[in-house]
Amino acid sequence: MKPLTEDEIRASFVNATEEDLERMPLPGLHETVWEDREYLGWRDPANPLRGYIVHWSEGADGERPVGILVRTVGPHRGRGSAMCSLCHTTQPLTQVSLFSAPKAGAAGRRGDTLGTYICEDLACSHIIRMAPPHLQASADLERRAAGLLGRVQSFTSDVLKTA
Repeated sequence: MKPLTEDEIRASFVNATEEDLERMPLPGLHETVWEDREYLGWRDPANPLRGYIVHWSEGADGERPVGILVRTVGPHRGRGSAMCSLCHTTQPLTQVSLFSAPKAGAAGRRGDTLGTYICEDLACSHIIRMAPPHLQASADLERRAAGLLGRVQSFTSDVLKTA
């Protein structure tokens, strides 16, 4: 992932209000290892039900960062496992949550949302790099990274759809 500045991150959000953006904390950008990420994802420490995802997207006007605000009701309770729909990693049920994202534009203002199951800490880029030994070849990591980025882009693309 190409590095992002604070201004680029704040300007990238397609489904957040001005108030949301004013309250949005940023992760430690100076500590971010950009080349080991397909997207930047973080949770709000002051509001643990809120999270943020930003990635680079290719569009008609060139490459630009796209950010979405996501919300969750919290982790699942109980036993079992669940699979993150972004990184396709199966984890204990308490480490995967249903996140919803308000749709962009008028649809979002009407209350329309889109949901998917994502790793609770939004750290899928790290998860795919902790693969079991049989999936640690660079070709496997490249395949997993491309799949993750494609699924993140697809989810944000669906958030942008207004119909």
